[in-house]
Order: sequence, then C-alpha cells, then structure tokens
Amino acid sequence: MHVASPKTSAADPRDPAVPAGPDPARMPCPNIDAAALSSHLPATAMPETKAPPAECDVLIVGGGPAGATLAALLARRGRDVTLVEKSRHPRFHIGESLLPANVPLLQDLGLADDVARIGMRKLGVEFVSPNHEAPSVVEFREAWNRSMPFAWHVRRSEFDELLFRHAGRLGARAIEGWRVERVDFDAAGALARVVGDNGSTQACRARYVVDASGRDTLLAGQLGTKRRNRRHNSAALYAHFTGARRLPEAREGHISILWFPHGWFWFIPLADGTTSVGAVCWPRYLKSRTKPLPEFFRDTVALCPALHDRLKDAELVEGRIHATGNYAYASSRCTGPRWAMIGDAYAFIDPVFSSGVFLAMKSAYAAVDLVETTLDRPREAARARRRFEALAQHGPRQFSWFIYRVTNPTMREFFMTPGNPMRLKEALLSLLAGDIYGDTPIWPTLKLMKVLYYLVSALHPGRTWRAWRRRRADIRDVGVIAP
Repeated sequence: MHVASPKTSAADPRDPAVPAGPDPARMPCPNIDAAALSSHLPATAMPETKAPPAECDVLIVGGGPAGATLAALLARRGRDVTLVEKSRHPRFHIGESLLPANVPLLQDLGLADDVARIGMRKLGVEFVSPNHEAPSVVEFREAWNRSMPFAWHVRRSEFDELLFRHAGRLGARAIEGWRVERVDFDAAGALARVVGDNGSTQACRARYVVDASGRDTLLAGQLGTKRRNRRHNSAALYAHFTGARRLPEAREGHISILWFPHGWFWFIPLADGTTSVGAVCWPRYLKSRTKPLPEFFRDTVALCPALHDRLKDAELVEGRIHATGNYAYASSRCTGPRWAMIGDAYAFIDPVFSSGVFLAMKSAYAAVDLVETTLDRPREAARARRRFEALAQHGPRQFSWFIYRVTNPTMREFFMTPGNPMRLKEALLSLLAGDIYGDTPIWPTLKLMKVLYYLVSALHPGRTWRAWRRRRADIRDVGVIAP
C-alpha cells in the first residue's frame, strides 16, 4: 500500500503546481465481520445526481464539516452557494470526537438535538501513562468557563451527512459525486473544472471559491503553499471494534489518551457500541514494520498493556485497518483575492486534543464575514483577509505548542498530575474544551504553565536531553506506509 499524493493543476498561472495532500490508504484485514462491513459499502447502483451549475456566487469545494457548515451559514443569509463533495454521503471518515466548544456552534445551526441523538456524550478525558500507576481523569465541568461541560463522540459518516443535508435544506446546492480538479482565477472570479464519478466534466464559474477539501488540500497543492510539519512528523493507524471494555458508568463516554513508547493511542466510544481505536506513531517506529498491516497494528496495541486489556475480547468490525501517512501540515497562507481555505484544507495538526472538527467549523463561521465582505464591499476585502488569517492561525498555534510536547516526560507529568494552583488545571481544561476564541481569561495562566514547563525541564537536564534526542530521531520522515 502506498500513500499517494494526487497531482493537481495550478490555480494561478503565477504559482507552481505541487502535489496535494495524501489520501488515507486502506488495507483489507482477514477478520471481516460481514454484517458490519456491509453497512459501510456503497450501493451497487450509483444514484444519479445533478451536475454543478454553470455559475454561482460561492463555490465550496468539499462537503465535510467545514464546507457544509459554511454552505449552511451562507445559504441561510440568502447567498447563491454551491457545495461540491467528491464522495457520496454517508462516507467513512476518522476524527469522531468533538469538543465542548462545538456545542454552541451546533446549537446555532439548529442541529444540537440531532447530534445528541446520534452521539455518545463526552464529559471528560482519561490520560493513561505506562510510567504512572493510575490514570488521570479530568472533566470539562472543571474548566475555567463552566458553561461548556460536555461534547459528543459521533460516527463521522452520520455527522458529516447530517451537516451536508442541512446545508441543502437551507438552500445551498449540495452536489455529491463530483470532484473539483482545477480552479483557474481571472479578473472576473474563478473557473472550476469539475469531474463527475461517471466521467463527465463541467465548468463552473464562481465569484468566490472556498477550499474545504480537507486532506486533499486542493488550493494549497495548486498554489504551492502546502508545508509538511516536520516538527511533528507522524502517521496514524486506526480501526473500529465491538466488545471493547469501556470505562464504567458516568465515565463511559470519556475519551482515553494512552501513551506508549512510540506515540499515543486514542480510544473513542461511539453510541452504536463500536469503539474507535487509533495509534499516532512516529515515523521511525513505522519504518520498523516487517509484517502485514493488520498484524503490525495488533502488535502495536500489545505495546500498550492498558489498551491491550481493553481490547482482549474485542472484534474488528469494519474489516479494515486504515493508515494515513505524512500527517501534519499547514499552508503558508489561507486567503487570496477571491479564495480562502478552511478546516483541514488549510492545516492539519495531531488529533491528540480532538480539535479537528471544531477548528473546521470555527473557520467556517469566520469565513462568512470574509466571503460577504469580498463580494459586497471589495474595498474592505484586504482587511477582512487579515482578520481571517489571524483567526485561522490562532487555533492551530495554541493547540500545537502543547501537541509538540505531549509525549515529553515533563508535559506528561502535567497531564498525569493536574494540580490547580493559580487555576492551572482550569486553564488547561479550557484549552482542551476549545474555549480559545472567547473572553475566558486563560492566557496569562497558560503562559505561566509554559514557563513552568521550561523550568521543570531545566531541573531535569538528563531526562530532558534524552527525550529531545529520542524525539529528534523518531520524527524523521516515513513517506509511505506499504502493505
């Protein structure tokens, strides 16, 4: 199996074309539960869908949480919006855990009750370390701002389709089965080449284009602005199980983060009884693989005794171990005169704090002002772009400082023994909840936490030096995940 990067054409003749982001590779697993697998396979007959229109005001590329949220917001404001999704809902996607800060956004969209019906309520986080006797459990109700005490875990096939259909009900043209392959810009706007899954092609002219294509990174690839994050180079292996042992009673919906020698695991319980389990691994460990992916995944789980115990009676239900390489990246810019990138089309960071869907939806909310200002008040567009760039960079930046250090022994101590002097625990929980855009005054306390991190690291020079050397070796590039 090879994690390939599809090539795209240049969106602007002044900019070179570069490969877009990698698509997840999939490997058949011999232990297939036929009944469970069948629910995830496409229907034999491909349903007919209408082609994208010849022209529209706003073309949104990608029907995931970022694109569907923006389409819904613009459509309910009366905008002429076309939302184009290359796949057909429901379709598989990883990233099932939401943040408490997602809840107000879903309430504003009128979808909170629908998400509650399909979701597993998430009240907190469990951290499990091989170097500590007992897990550490924190709950969002302990955060600085007590108004966001919970979130949900969702099966993304259901959640993404819910958002996509909602955008259509609000008036957006929600088109499935069509891939935007190229966008050319001119003085009048943009001309997109769109290809259907039946091979037909369509030209669509738009006054404004929003790239919400996720890890396809359509525009970042075309414009040559995509940069892989070599400070946190990693890849992920993941699957779904039934029969996994969960936490008891009220903590059943907690997400578990479990460290192991080569990275960390997620353990996400879903409402239908399945559990999402994934390993985010360093490239050096993945390069050591000498056996098929399913066996390698099982061996990786065995390196984490706490997780192995939870999965000892579990069964793989989707028939596949999924793998994604070249994990973290960002674009050097996310706006231009007639375009913007939102969600993973702009940046993707390690999912240890489950920030992906929240950052996608939040960037969609911010993009409303950018799009409308550009269309209605073009003289103010440059200022709107600066505002949007600042907001788009804020979220990944605030999460990334902690993500880069989450496997460091000093930072691990902070998570495993979360004391609350000077409200340090409350500030950290607010960050984990996604409360980073409002007026909750957590920033001085988080700066203090960073100072303490450097101080504690300096007081343990041998441990710090060994951790730095190992991480430097661990994150060297992996490139591919072969079968």
